[in-house]
Amino acid sequence: MAPESFNSNDNASNLPYDDGFLDSLSPLNSEKAVKEVIEQPLVEGIEDHLVEFSEAMRTVGKVLRRAAEGKASAQAEASEWKRKYELEREKNMQLENKVLASVEPYHNLEPYHTRTEKKIENPAQYLEPMHETNEQPQAFCGKNGIYSHEVLWDKEQKSYSNARSKLIRKASFKLHWSCKGEKHDQHKHDVVSFEKGNITTAERSSKQISLKWESPPQTVLILTKPNSISVKVICAEMVRWLREKKLNIYVEPRVRTELVAESSYYNFVQTWKDGDGVLLLHEKVDLVVTLGGDGTVLWAASLFKGPVPPIVPFSLGSLGFMTPFHSEQYKECLKSLLQGPISITLRHRLQCHVIREAAKNEYETEEPILVLNEVTIDRGISSFLTNLECYCDNSFVTCVQGDGLILSTTSGSTAYSLAAGGSMVHPQVPGILFTPICPHSLSFRPLILPEHVTLRIQVPFNSRGHAWASFDGKDRKQLAPGDALVCSMSVWPVPTACRGDSTNDFLHSIHEGLHWNLRKTQSFDGPRES
Repeated sequence: MAPESFNSNDNASNLPYDDGFLDSLSPLNSEKAVKEVIEQPLVEGIEDHLVEFSEAMRTVGKVLRRAAEGKASAQAEASEWKRKYELEREKNMQLENKVLASVEPYHNLEPYHTRTEKKIENPAQYLEPMHETNEQPQAFCGKNGIYSHEVLWDKEQKSYSNARSKLIRKASFKLHWSCKGEKHDQHKHDVVSFEKGNITTAERSSKQISLKWESPPQTVLILTKPNSISVKVICAEMVRWLREKKLNIYVEPRVRTELVAESSYYNFVQTWKDGDGVLLLHEKVDLVVTLGGDGTVLWAASLFKGPVPPIVPFSLGSLGFMTPFHSEQYKECLKSLLQGPISITLRHRLQCHVIREAAKNEYETEEPILVLNEVTIDRGISSFLTNLECYCDNSFVTCVQGDGLILSTTSGSTAYSLAAGGSMVHPQVPGILFTPICPHSLSFRPLILPEHVTLRIQVPFNSRGHAWASFDGKDRKQLAPGDALVCSMSVWPVPTACRGDSTNDFLHSIHEGLHWNLRKTQSFDGPRES
């Protein structure tokens, strides 16, 4: 069947296209239409990408602005803390200069003048072998060490009675290097010398320090552990024995009350009544005797905010790292110590003070605190990790994230620092232990820093909670975000008497107190090398 014929004239009106569409089918118009159809999707796609790109650039701009603002804020905060640190440092230098300016030679003392104190900066420059004892007493001065004691005069005050205006004499002493019987002087006055292009250190037969009395001790302070019957009995006996030796005896107010309640015989025992009396103890006391454990030694050290008299610690406590003397032999020990010479250990202390975030000048810092063992910064009752920023002489050290941080002396290396994984260090090694408490890190190891540095522990402003600082286990202080704790080595060490010498006492304490490296010896009957 043939297809039906198509008549264009009849069906043109029925087509869905208008006349304009038909005109566009010409060669020129068709090319233009195809171009528009192709370019239209491309333009729309480019516009979409431009919108996305502009939004991304705005986001990047916001991030950069925030980063710049954060950097500026951090720089401003760092500048503020640097300013506060410099103010505190300047304050400490001014206080030190005032102390040094108040020191005058012994021969220039006049009535009613304050006592002369000369401090040892470098023991190697002033300590001499014990066999050279014919020299005249000399004044010691410097930055570090304990003070030699000279004749003391009371301050002139109108309210003082005639009895208080009389001369008070303290026992004077000198420090020596102990040469252990050597007849020749192996000591060089320079710790480090440079001669003929060679650097050498001082040669010493022993670094053990000995104290020799230049005048006999006259006043003894006895400090006891409270709530102990055995300590009370020994204290009463010791007071009677020292009284027979014509010595003046000081005790705490609590102890004097107990002694007088026991017998009126003890009315001669002296004490103090208020905080001012405690501050003047170092001007009256020649020797301190402690009856208790290490805690009693810490208590004795805390009573002296400046120079500390030699301490004789008798063991009546638990471990006793700093108490080498046995209380049962107190008569023999004290008789030997009162005659001298005494081997002593100079135990360094840390000076700590808190700088609050709101502090505007150097006068708003809190009173310094001296610690013999350690200062601990922990998270307290907070369930969050402690966040602490640590600086050493203005250099960033690390950020501690964990339960806290311990800054310890070498004497405190066998205390809390030891339990937190720190090293045991000989007490006469000058240094500061930097020990983290349960750090949330596998690579955070303890450090031992030199004694001349200044450490600043700061609670950052973005910390989730407060931190708490405790000093020798007491006097807890809260540290809010922005607060800082500054620690440095104090110029006032604590001299404690040794039973043998410093090293023997230290080794004996870790063997007896901690059973250090105690194990059964390997049997000799077994496989042997051929």
